[in-house]
Amino acid sequence: MVQFFDEISPSLAKWIDQQQVFWIATAPLGGDGHINLSPKGGEGMFHIVNPRQVWYEDLTGSGVETISHLRENGRITVLFNAFQGPPRITRLYGRGTVYEFGTPEYSSFIPAELRKPGSRSVIVIDVHKVGTSCGYAVPFFDFKAHRTRLLTWAAKKESLDAAQADSEGFVDGLKRYWNKSNLLSLDGLTGLTVAPYTTETFPLQNTDYKPDNEKPSNRSLELVGGTNLLVGFSLGVLATSVCMQLSR
Repeated sequence: MVQFFDEISPSLAKWIDQQQVFWIATAPLGGDGHINLSPKGGEGMFHIVNPRQVWYEDLTGSGVETISHLRENGRITVLFNAFQGPPRITRLYGRGTVYEFGTPEYSSFIPAELRKPGSRSVIVIDVHKVGTSCGYAVPFFDFKAHRTRLLTWAAKKESLDAAQADSEGFVDGLKRYWNKSNLLSLDGLTGLTVAPYTTETFPLQNTDYKPDNEKPSNRSLELVGGTNLLVGFSLGVLATSVCMQLSR
């Protein structure tokens, strides 16, 4: 049964803090525009300021839909749902504001030492309605680990910004990527306007992330299987040789 509230209750805030993934939904005003739905994850990404305001650290992506839609109309919905324990779906309805990397507002939310690699903005949401529902149709899933591939890629890109310039005046790093891929949405709406051009430097980032805990490729499995076979054959030959020496 759906219920609506004016703000985030303490018990709901505690439950939100325990979730490992959330979704962001935005849309342009135009009827033929692309509605966007983005999954978000990562440790310490979502923050509750008070019962009516939240924010999250927005990492670099191949698109810039959320930022563009918020610049145009501000509408945003955040969705959480339980994959473990009692079923629950929660939606936070609100108005979002974008603060890009390189602005004083961004730095007030995320000090340099706490910034994650690839962080391009802070999305602040003023919540005007909270909705909860059963979530009975959502299946159970066990959380394994957060992926680290994006952080590793972004940290390497950032390290290039201080070292390698090209003929256009941009460096072959994260700021150049922003300039190539994050200036406009699919519908041509304005995306990043500050971060690609700021003179603010990236803080030194840790690049020693543990690799994503994913299954090895088929080629890797073939190599492992071949290695095991070779080791087994060698041990068999050694054992046979020892037996022959003992029997003499």
